[in-house]
Amino acid sequence: MSPVAARAYGPVMPLFHPWRVLRGLPDVTLRWERMPGRLGHWCQRSRTITLHPDQSQAERRSTLSHELRHLAAGHAEECSAATELEVCVQAARDLIALDALADALVWSQDEWEVADELWVDVETARARIDNLTESEKSYIERRMAANEGAA
Repeated sequence: MSPVAARAYGPVMPLFHPWRVLRGLPDVTLRWERMPGRLGHWCQRSRTITLHPDQSQAERRSTLSHELRHLAAGHAEECSAATELEVCVQAARDLIALDALADALVWSQDEWEVADELWVDVETARARIDNLTESEKSYIERRMAANEGAA
């Protein structure tokens, strides 16, 4: 199916599916628990990911991806601010393909609309946008300029 035909039936699904990744990890337990000030937590000792239950679907997807990145890196329960930022950026890259981000930014400059279009929370969209490489920025700028020329 061409990208144009796929768009007629809804957004193209991202390549990274955190719930599928979790299902493929039989030794990892998922718990739901209200945690003041936290949306998610990875405990290496018990091999448990805990998610706050009062999140939207996009927030859950974003938080799970973040916690899976901690798991993959073998992080202990608490990490430095620099490590947390790196995990946020990696999770954002997992969830948001450059073409999808460019499509969303051509359509809207509102971060809430962009996040909604990309099926992530706003923090994940910000992490992806704020940490674009120079070549990624150039690509998006070209896409936006081409869209302006077509209007």
